[in-house]
Amino acid sequence: MSDENQLATGEKSIIPMAADVPVSYDADVVVVGAGPSGFAAALKSARMGASVIVVEKLDAPGGVHTSGLQGHASEGIGGIHTELMERFDAHGYIYRADNTSHADWAGNPLSHYERKKSPGDDFIRLSFNPEGSGSVMSQMLDEAGVFALYDTRFVDCIVDPGNGDGHIRAIVVENNSGRFAITGRIFIEGSGTGQLAASAGVPYISGGGGQPDTAQWDGVHRPVPGGLLWTMHGVDLPSLVRHQQQADDPLLQKVIAEARAAGDIPEGLYRPTMQGAHIYASMYIGHPTLDMSPMSADGSYCLWQNVPYELNLHMDESGEDNSTATRLLRSYVDAEARFLRKYVPGFDNARIGSIGRYVGVRDGRHPIGEHVFTIDDARNGHRFRDAVTHPMKKLFFWDTYTPYEFEVPYRCFLPKKIDNLLLAGASLSFSYETIFMVMRNFPWTTLTGEIAGYAAGRCIEKKIGPKELEWTSPYGPGG
Repeated sequence: MSDENQLATGEKSIIPMAADVPVSYDADVVVVGAGPSGFAAALKSARMGASVIVVEKLDAPGGVHTSGLQGHASEGIGGIHTELMERFDAHGYIYRADNTSHADWAGNPLSHYERKKSPGDDFIRLSFNPEGSGSVMSQMLDEAGVFALYDTRFVDCIVDPGNGDGHIRAIVVENNSGRFAITGRIFIEGSGTGQLAASAGVPYISGGGGQPDTAQWDGVHRPVPGGLLWTMHGVDLPSLVRHQQQADDPLLQKVIAEARAAGDIPEGLYRPTMQGAHIYASMYIGHPTLDMSPMSADGSYCLWQNVPYELNLHMDESGEDNSTATRLLRSYVDAEARFLRKYVPGFDNARIGSIGRYVGVRDGRHPIGEHVFTIDDARNGHRFRDAVTHPMKKLFFWDTYTPYEFEVPYRCFLPKKIDNLLLAGASLSFSYETIFMVMRNFPWTTLTGEIAGYAAGRCIEKKIGPKELEWTSPYGPGG
């Protein structure tokens, strides 16, 4: 056995076999991740004439909205997002729920989205079929000439040092062909968790960083918990509502207590929401009752399981944490499905439809860019010479759902320390409060991906790097 295969200093350290990593592909633009932002970035830059490779660890584009089962549709905001909504609708994949199809749903405390409405209020809830829509997105990439490598995991990147910023020469990935490199001129961070940026040496704040001081509680800054989505088919909503009303059990507390007394609910499934002055907020940090949203006309609903907040799991940075979250949440899904079928009217004949293919991360790495967009930028309505958007209006529940109108500068797409990388979507240079409120929804992540793809396409045309590109006016979809 050669020295390269022997144990190094310490019993748990092994020097790997020396091996060259072959360069198997080269492109103008290389995108890591095909969630909404990576998908739109790859599509836009390809349509501008660049050669594009996108690397996706799962078997379809769309990220948490397809492989993760989110399926949250909305009116188009223009550009690729509108095109997506129109394509999904043309393929028959968009479902509309309202107070005609779902009487007694507005104001129902079991509703993920409509619980804050008053009973009887009008509402429209649009969802798209995750599997079918993922297939449409795959076709769109193919039509544009994007070379997509599915079931391919990002492993590392090779960075050449520069006089100032470093320069990504290649990424290293792995799939059924083994481990190989992909070279490119412009790279786009579309992983949703800042994985490429962190590997390249971009400074970042971990999930949970920058949140309100928790020292009075136990001194731990916890990330906003991630979640695993799953679906049930064959739910009889009228029977469920009838039980809530006739048994005076709107939150199912009576049947939960009955099941718990019988030993049919494991510890952790219906855990109370954590309370206290130094808890980050009230959402996602407990799972006290059923949490669901209509997905299709056959009584299909999407349900949420959230990572226990108190465990302080960083699924984006720790494989062990990710495995713990997956194991726990899948056990909760099984337990909740069995509880619902046995104890809750309306679920007697329901069955599990599907479970998301990964635990979604709500609060992962926050790469630091040339500008970090903060909540003060929103509160003060800051205007920027390099604004990539026209003023946009969003509600911030950090300030009791106050609407703020603001712009986003191009510098939020430009990470520190690397000269040929563009950030997008949930990996933009935003503080945790603003990324959480603004960046995670399907329309905005798609739009920022399109903007990053446009910037990459312009850079390829001009033979310059992203930090040399002058941004002088807001981007108009289709521009």
